[in-house]
Amino acid sequence: MDDIHTANNNSSMRILSSYFHSLSQTPHRLRKRMLATWTPDQELNQVRLRSGSDMRRKLKWYDLIALGVGGMLGVGVFVTTGSVALHHSGSSVFISYIVAGISALLSSFCYTEFSVQVPVAGGAFSYLRLTFGEFVGYFAGANILMEYVLSNAAVARNFTEYLSYAFGKNDPNVWRVELHGLPKAYNMLDFPAVAIVFLLTLCLCHSTKESSILNLIMTVFHVIFFGFIIVSGFYNGSAKNLVSPKGLAPFGVRGVLDGAAIVYFSYIGYDSASTMAEEIKNPSKSLPVGIVGSVLITTLIYCLMALSLCVMVPYNQISEKASFSVAFLKIGWKWASNIVGGGASLGIVASLLVAMLGQARYLCVLGRARLVPSWLAKVHPSTGTPLNATLFLGLCTASIALFTELDIIVDMVSIGTLLVFYLVANALIYRRYVITSHAPPFTTLLFLFLLSATSLGFSISWKFKQQWWGLPLFGGFLITITGFFQYTVPYLPQPDLWSVPFMPWPAAISIFLNIFLMTTLKLLSFQRFAIWSCLITIFYVLYGVHSTYQAEKTEMGVNEPGTNSLQSKVELQVL
Repeated sequence: MDDIHTANNNSSMRILSSYFHSLSQTPHRLRKRMLATWTPDQELNQVRLRSGSDMRRKLKWYDLIALGVGGMLGVGVFVTTGSVALHHSGSSVFISYIVAGISALLSSFCYTEFSVQVPVAGGAFSYLRLTFGEFVGYFAGANILMEYVLSNAAVARNFTEYLSYAFGKNDPNVWRVELHGLPKAYNMLDFPAVAIVFLLTLCLCHSTKESSILNLIMTVFHVIFFGFIIVSGFYNGSAKNLVSPKGLAPFGVRGVLDGAAIVYFSYIGYDSASTMAEEIKNPSKSLPVGIVGSVLITTLIYCLMALSLCVMVPYNQISEKASFSVAFLKIGWKWASNIVGGGASLGIVASLLVAMLGQARYLCVLGRARLVPSWLAKVHPSTGTPLNATLFLGLCTASIALFTELDIIVDMVSIGTLLVFYLVANALIYRRYVITSHAPPFTTLLFLFLLSATSLGFSISWKFKQQWWGLPLFGGFLITITGFFQYTVPYLPQPDLWSVPFMPWPAAISIFLNIFLMTTLKLLSFQRFAIWSCLITIFYVLYGVHSTYQAEKTEMGVNEPGTNSLQSKVELQVL
């Protein structure tokens, strides 16, 4: 026993010594790894092999549209519409959805071109790592995981609220347990939300194809159900409610745009569709149809749903929680309120299914890159699913859904989503005009810097109402520099692959809109986001950079001076 104890102590000391040696090499490793990029061929072959088994290509274009629509519909309409209409946009909440939808559509163009050229499960993480290097890709990937986990937790709690109306319990907290002693907004324990998250996690562990079939059936039902709400709302409502009591936009244009930034929360579902690229048959044709088509369909349905809500009841009588069920109660259709509660619950389940499908693929690819422990990258050989990643994120989602209220989460999710989409638009311009066209990077980087700085200047002028002349000045400069860049910097088209038309305008407008919508969010959201950014950066410095550095050395069969083979293996396992 003493010998075993001594051996364990020696092993622990060796591992600890190896880790401190790694920390001493941090500056050198940061220089080597932060800007390290991969080629599409390496991403498609060498990196993907780290998962052991391949994900199975079983999905078609209609599966992708169903996944995109199913992932977005339940989130947006049922979670954010009531609160945004009541506090920000009034009856013009449908215009907020249009603005957010345009921004999401432009971002979806950028995603689609990347996903066609690099059809892997990593989504924005892979696209940014290929273009701007490891750290930017990691930063985006960590933020996307944060968005997915938080938004799924929020949606799961909304499921409980609508389910209570489905059973005639007209109290959103009726099935929650209040726990005294915890801070407000963290003290209502939601066990039904935890149960639905665990149930969907087990479903996703079993099979991707069967999960997509389930989602397809639910999405078809969901669209029919939405048709019932839209028709019933317009039939029973009155156009007078749109302009009563204070007009169509009671909070002005500023309120409409503030609302657009919040409802952007509703569009992260199409991003999960791009993460299915490894599991799609004929990705070059299916991905553009699936990603762009799902955004267009969803935006149309969002607008009609928001209008139906606002014609049923004036904006100042809309409920923040379970707003559609409460609206039907107010017009005297109690039976419809129960149906809406049940249908909304099923819609939320569909959106959760897709979002949880996507989040596991992101974590799997981060594991392949060795930015998180490699066991999270393993694909189960019999099911073809990233089993460990699915279980781990299901546990994280359930833990947050148990405690945290919706209003704490929404702004945090929006700022992270907008930042990632902003980075992807920048990456598309850089890839088109520098990497693909083999042009010197200086001009493109200068354009991206001026574009971002001018967009920020315009947005700050708008937010703080300072110097009205700044709006036309910054706006005119934005148009001028984009036109000048288009005229002076050529690029080589790739005729065999789908690409965004009229470049660089769609990506430039996407950059502007993402910055503009970000600046409309509350200061508290930026403070929370800054804390999160610090935490994930510290994790990268203490763990990620060493793990990826040693993984590359091991794959090439090269060890650092001063380390032996055993030390390398130990370090790779621990780090």
